[in-house]
Amino acid sequence: MLELVYVSALFAVVLTPAVHSIEKISIRKWHPGRGIAILTLLLTVIVFFVGLFYFALPPVIRDLKYFAEDLPVRGPQLLAKLHHLPMIGQLDLHDLTDKLQQGAASSAGWLIASLPAWAERMVDIITTLILTVYFLLEGEFAYLWFLSLFPLARRTRLNATLVIARARMSRWLIGQGTLMLIIGLCSTAVFALLHVRYSILLGVLMGVANIVPVAGAVVSVTIAALVAALDSWTKMLGVLIFYAIYVNIENAYLVPRIMKRNVNLAGLVVLIALLAGATLAGVVGAMVAVPTAALIAVLMDEYMVVHDEK
Repeated sequence: MLELVYVSALFAVVLTPAVHSIEKISIRKWHPGRGIAILTLLLTVIVFFVGLFYFALPPVIRDLKYFAEDLPVRGPQLLAKLHHLPMIGQLDLHDLTDKLQQGAASSAGWLIASLPAWAERMVDIITTLILTVYFLLEGEFAYLWFLSLFPLARRTRLNATLVIARARMSRWLIGQGTLMLIIGLCSTAVFALLHVRYSILLGVLMGVANIVPVAGAVVSVTIAALVAALDSWTKMLGVLIFYAIYVNIENAYLVPRIMKRNVNLAGLVVLIALLAGATLAGVVGAMVAVPTAALIAVLMDEYMVVHDEK
């Protein structure tokens, strides 16, 4: 419960500048209120994903249907190709097929058994969304109440420190959005050059999934590699080579510099924060690791670091 509250409050802090920007829009002498600004932000996100699914999913579903119809023919052809590979050619393909069928059956059983856990996760996501909206609506009142818990003499200093932290945490969204845009555009361009089907959809998926460090990219590139493998092994190899090159460039150059410029954290701090967040709270911890590190860094700099007197 505390994790949900913290994540919701953090996302509210990060999204507050976007809400303020919408509130500043002027139509003659009318300005949208806080509620209208939040609703506009939510509708923008919803329209984006609905439009993506509306235009991108029909061809995918159509091709999946054709693939299922051709599977009785493609299956033996795929096994025949595998038989010519040096390492796999020595295996008993009939035994391999049986094991794959058993694995598929066990995977299906695992998926059915894990449905309650997935349903619980969906409830958590919906709860987080609702809490985030409430924090955006009433966050200022909650913040003032939080400050009232401290002695009056210390509130001014704490407020000034948290204002600095809020600005640095909000800039994290700009940095993360930049990384998502870069990988989305690069992926779309490479997939189009390789003539991978659904290149735009896969590129958007790579960009959106990048909000979840490591895990999101691994899942999205696995999907892209499997889609490329439907056409040829060469395309799949090209997708994997592209991702191997990109992930090294991102980790060694893009993440440290973009996050340092926007959040004012050293690259080493960003990497350690991601590792710590993933260890403590899994995917959710990795998502909020960098803005949390920015908050801790500002508090430590104000209350713990002893600066040299000039």
